[in-house]
Amino acid sequence: MQGNPITRSVAELSADLRTGKLKSVELVENASERIKALDRKLESFVFTADDAHAQAAAADREIADGHWRGPLHGVPVAVKDNYITTDMPTTAGTATSDMNFARADSAAVAKLRAAGAIIIGKTRMHEFAWGNVTPPSKNPWDMSRVPGGSSGGSGAAVAARMVPIAMGSDTGGSIRIPAALCGAVGLKPTFGRVSRAGIVPHSWSLDHAGPLSYTVADSVHALNAISGHDPDDPGSAHADVPDFTRGLNQPIAGLRVGICRNHFFESNQSDVDAAIDAAIGFYRDAGARLVEFELPVLAYGLGAIFAIELSSSTAYHSRNLASGLVKGFTDDVRTLVEMGRLVTGPDYLKAEQLRRVLIDDLAKIFTDVDVIIGPTCPLTAWPIGEWTVRVGANDESVLAASWRLTYPWNLAGLPSISLPCGFDSAGLPIGLQLASRPFDEMTLIRAADAYERAHGWKDMYPII
Repeated sequence: MQGNPITRSVAELSADLRTGKLKSVELVENASERIKALDRKLESFVFTADDAHAQAAAADREIADGHWRGPLHGVPVAVKDNYITTDMPTTAGTATSDMNFARADSAAVAKLRAAGAIIIGKTRMHEFAWGNVTPPSKNPWDMSRVPGGSSGGSGAAVAARMVPIAMGSDTGGSIRIPAALCGAVGLKPTFGRVSRAGIVPHSWSLDHAGPLSYTVADSVHALNAISGHDPDDPGSAHADVPDFTRGLNQPIAGLRVGICRNHFFESNQSDVDAAIDAAIGFYRDAGARLVEFELPVLAYGLGAIFAIELSSSTAYHSRNLASGLVKGFTDDVRTLVEMGRLVTGPDYLKAEQLRRVLIDDLAKIFTDVDVIIGPTCPLTAWPIGEWTVRVGANDESVLAASWRLTYPWNLAGLPSISLPCGFDSAGLPIGLQLASRPFDEMTLIRAADAYERAHGWKDMYPII
C-alpha cells in the first residue's frame, strides 16, 4: 500500500489538496477502488454515494479558486448508517422494510459537508445501535473475529484504511469499542457538544456522536467541524467551541493522571493489563503525576445504564411494538426492545439517582486529576459467533464484558477517547481509554496526542 494516498492522515492529505499536489477526485477514486477491492470481505459499508465524484470535483474547483474551507476540504469521510443523509438511504442497520427515514442531512453530516468533507458512504451498524458485534462486518486484523459495535462498520473501514474518518454513535461504548478492537482512534465528546439531530436515536440521554479515525489529530479535525449548539437537539449545550487543534503537540509534564483501581482493573485479559501498565509508565516518565483512587458507586453502574438504555429504546420503538413491526427485528434486538417494558418507573428513577451520584463523585475526583486512564475494553476482539469469553479467571458474556469499561463515561456524559496502545499475543489491537472533565476535550486531546506521538501504533494497520 505504499504510496496509496487514502492511507495517509488528514494533515498529510490536506496539505497536498490545498496546494493542488493531490486532487480530491483522485483521492475519492482511490478510496472507492479500495472499498470495492476490500469490502467484499469486510462488509463494512452498506451504501456508497453515487455523487462522491461530483462532490470531489466541486471541492477541487473551490480549492483551485482559493476558497479552501479547512483541513477536511476534499477528504473522504464515511458516516454510520444511523446518520440521515440526503443522497443515500438510511436503514439504521435494520432489514425491516417498513422502516422509513427522511432524506435530509443530519446536523453532523451538514456540518461535515460545510467543512468541505466528501461523504463517500455509510457504514454498517448493529441494528438500531443495540449490539456489540455488527454482523456481518469483520475485523480487518482477523476476519474470523468481530469488529465490535455498534459502529463496527466504521471501525473496520478506518482500520482497513478505506477512509481516514468514519462517524459513529456511542450510547455505552459504540465508538470506542470498535476503535479498540480494530486498532483505530475513537472520540466520544461531552454529552451536548455535538448535535444528534438527524441521527436515529437509541437512548436520548446517553447517545453521543463522534468520529473514528487513523490518528488523534484526524478526530480533532472532525470534532472542530461538528461541534456547536443546535436548537434542533434538546440535549445540545450552549458551550464555547475552541479550536481543538490547540491541544495537539503539547507537553504533559505536570498532568495529573487518575487511575481508578476498582472496576477498571479488576478483571482484564493479562495482555490488556500489561499494555495499559506500560502506558501508565509512559505518562509517569513524561512527567505526569499519577493519582490512584476508587469509585465504589461503579459496582451498581451497569444496572443503572441498562435500565436507562432499555427504557429509552423501548420508548423510541413504542409504535413499532404496538404495530408488531418489531417482529422483523433480529432476535437479539427484538428481545432487548421488548425487555424495556419490564423496567418500572421506580427502576428508572433509581437509575437516574445513581447517575447523579456518579456525576457528583467524578466531579470531586476531577478536582485532583485532569484525565482518568484505563483500558477501553477488558479483552481483545473475540471470534464471530462466540457469546461467552474468558476474561481473567472468569467466563463472561461478551455483551457484559465488552462495554464494562466504556459505559461509565456515557452515564456521566464525560468526554473520552480510545487509541491504540499495542497488541495481544494473537496480534489483535488493544485500546487505551482516557476520560476528562465535561467540555474539557482540550486536555483529553493533549493527553492522547502526547501518547500517540511517542509510539508507533498509529502507523500500523492490517495488510488485507
